[in-house]
Amino acid sequence: MNSKDSYTRKSNLTFLPIFISDSNSASSGSVKKEQFHSHKHSFHNSFCSNDSFVPSNFKSFTYNELKNATRNFRADSLLGEGRFGYVFKGWIDENTFAPCKPGSGLIAKVLSALDLTSGRHGFVPSGFNLGDALKEEVNYLGLLYHENLVSLIGYCAELDNRLLVYEVMSKGSLENHLFKKGVQIIPWATRMCIAVHVARGLSFLHGLEANVIYRDLNASNILLDSDFNAKLSAFGLARDGPSGGRTHFSTRVVGTTGYAAPEYLASGHFTPKTDVYSFGVVLLELLSGKRSTGAENAGGADEKLVEWAKPFISDSRRVLRIMDTRLEGQYSKKGAQAAASLVLRCLDVDPKLRPTMDEVLATLELVQAPKDVMKSSQQIKQSR
Repeated sequence: MNSKDSYTRKSNLTFLPIFISDSNSASSGSVKKEQFHSHKHSFHNSFCSNDSFVPSNFKSFTYNELKNATRNFRADSLLGEGRFGYVFKGWIDENTFAPCKPGSGLIAKVLSALDLTSGRHGFVPSGFNLGDALKEEVNYLGLLYHENLVSLIGYCAELDNRLLVYEVMSKGSLENHLFKKGVQIIPWATRMCIAVHVARGLSFLHGLEANVIYRDLNASNILLDSDFNAKLSAFGLARDGPSGGRTHFSTRVVGTTGYAAPEYLASGHFTPKTDVYSFGVVLLELLSGKRSTGAENAGGADEKLVEWAKPFISDSRRVLRIMDTRLEGQYSKKGAQAAASLVLRCLDVDPKLRPTMDEVLATLELVQAPKDVMKSSQQIKQSR
């Protein structure tokens, strides 16, 4: 295994991030990787100073190409609805990117208020600017390249249409593989690899000069490729973080229930340490196989996983009580204790006492033994 609401008045804008799958070849996930490194600054300057948004360093799609690829954004192409819009699936040629019969998967997320039954656009709530949202998407995620972040590949900027094209991961979300009944059980070593990949992505974001904060880390925003390599989804949820030790303030809480840090829920203030808390919850889910909230937790539907698990992870003699029983025999007691101890540090109620993502990553890399990685790969291949 190898080491991202449409809202002011009634609007006729269509704003679509589009996602290209890696389902048929590894190349679709690495298209134009060199461009991510060599043209970031020129792209940023031309975009931020030009409202027409015609960057030259990514694949330029026409609106009709994306419309045809998604079969006119038909309801039967609808994969689901996220917090920021609808998600569609279509098909394009993996080499030419032209619309075609099923070949290379393409997913479109519609950020405008689109009426699926009539094709008409609905009302856009006040306080949201589609142009600003597009700039955020590009500035915070589209211009960043890291192997553990979903990459921007292309765009459409015809007239009032604003569309972005991203890679997508063929295995879907961690949430589906970890909690959905009937799916292949993710082995211990693979879970640790996923944790390392997520930690690397967050560490990269936090280490940037802009200090980007993801803000809504959860199992549904962690995507997996065919080899279970993990990337943070490009759903526009990362934001420019604070500088000089200050915090940022948001009047709209965006953290997912069960994952959001208590200080963020209480005040709306967020720092890199709010991401660390959310990561602690994700790591706890990986260890336990339980959702952050849900009736399967010992205390019933109203008890969060963190509340249930803390008494166990704070006692090294009882820490194995939280471990996913399906993983029995796959991990050492020492490894489980080290991972649980890290969870406890990430979930500290005092943000200042939580580790940085660099520290989290260093700890996880010690837990993740090379022999376990090889064993994990063999387990996955044997179960296919």
